[in-house]
Amino acid sequence: MGVTPQGARLWHSLGLGPLWRERALASLALEPSTSRPRPEQLDWNALEQAVAGCTACDLCRSRTQTVFAAGSRTATWMFIGEAPGAEEDARGEPFVGQAGRLLDNMLAAVQLGRERSGEQAVFIANVLKCRPPGNRNPEPKEVAACAPFLRRQIELLHPKIIVVMGRFAAQSVLATEASIASLRGHVHELVMDAERYPVIVTYHPAYLLRNLADKSKVWDDLCLARRTYAHEASLPEGPTANG
Repeated sequence: MGVTPQGARLWHSLGLGPLWRERALASLALEPSTSRPRPEQLDWNALEQAVAGCTACDLCRSRTQTVFAAGSRTATWMFIGEAPGAEEDARGEPFVGQAGRLLDNMLAAVQLGRERSGEQAVFIANVLKCRPPGNRNPEPKEVAACAPFLRRQIELLHPKIIVVMGRFAAQSVLATEASIASLRGHVHELVMDAERYPVIVTYHPAYLLRNLADKSKVWDDLCLARRTYAHEASLPEGPTANG
């Protein structure tokens, strides 16, 4: 399976080398963009301020406000969605509409939640921090503009596991055009510098609102994430740990 130009741009922007347990993807050498923000030295508060003031792409002209994240900044679980919708744009928080309520119910079913603490806490972010007009799919340049922010969120959080929700989020983060159906049921990896992060793919809650029959598949995905998390928690600390 090849890496698309869009996926390659995101991969390079994040500084990620997505590794599949089934196979490894070849690395690509791309020219860096001097217009991208460089938040790699920012702490949480400075990073949130940088997102709020970002004008790196045209979405800054149509947004009501940026949507940074929700949940605990000390969580060991990270959930990544696609982009804010209308309600998220209005409130400045991800997953606050009907899809957000479904996500909260999904999390509660496996003893997780954005208001919880310790190993039950989650951190929820999106690939994009601004709402695309009309909830259209993000464009490559928009993804590239937001990529350093997502990278820094991952670095600061240092989660034990990442769950990506929805086709666009999965394809963007894993730099692939593979379908959700083919990505589900496997443990993928993102590698940033010397750190590795297991990634589980599942459906977006908004999709489930239209396809209720697939809720059981999400339960399977969350159970896989739970098993993977338990395995990761049992490993020694440090980049030399092997999964």
